[in-house]
Amino acid sequence: MNSQIDKNSLSIIHVDNLSKTVTSQNGPLTILSSVGFRIKPAQSVAIMGASGSGKSTLLSLLAGLDVSSSGSIEILGQSMSQLNEDGRAAMRSKSIGFVFQSFQLLPNLNALENVMLPLELTGHKKAKILASELLDRVGLSQRLTHNPGQLSGGEQQRVALARAFVTQPKILFADEPTGNLDSTTGEKIIDLLFELNQEKQTTLVLVTHDQRLAQRCERIIELKAGCIV
Repeated sequence: MNSQIDKNSLSIIHVDNLSKTVTSQNGPLTILSSVGFRIKPAQSVAIMGASGSGKSTLLSLLAGLDVSSSGSIEILGQSMSQLNEDGRAAMRSKSIGFVFQSFQLLPNLNALENVMLPLELTGHKKAKILASELLDRVGLSQRLTHNPGQLSGGEQQRVALARAFVTQPKILFADEPTGNLDSTTGEKIIDLLFELNQEKQTTLVLVTHDQRLAQRCERIIELKAGCIV
């Protein structure tokens, strides 16, 4: 309805002068240095860089899973540094979805239960209906009662996508979402990811080393030795 207005309004993610330093055996180690960028609502953005360039650390900071050494991150107008651990967890639960390379499905729950879980944790009364609808959308309506061990890698990642989108997050973070899949299956997952991104008008931020995947995003942010190139 007003997605066009949103796209040209304030940033949904605003990173300013962000740095992350950790202590190593050889003294301080700088992982990120003076990183800054803005991402608008409903944009798709790829974060690229060689192994060790700081991609995953940046994603962890954006998601509030880690805290920066200096600089600032604003998500949905909220300063992450002003939130305590419970506050950051509440924001993730309400506004952020995740897709991981390793699927992160609970092995003792079936596909439907895995997708229902984030809704059940917030007391959503239509968890089963919404989870069923999204699993149907990703082509798994015949696999609702199958546990992860009974599903292929591609099917598991589709369950993970359904789980990520079922809460209708404003932002979706994806960390190497096709890393454990063969190229053909990976292409199908990427098609599905971008289709859902467009349908739901979710802001998509993904870490990838796959140039083809990155080229499908509206923007590419490239890191080298912790700095934006």
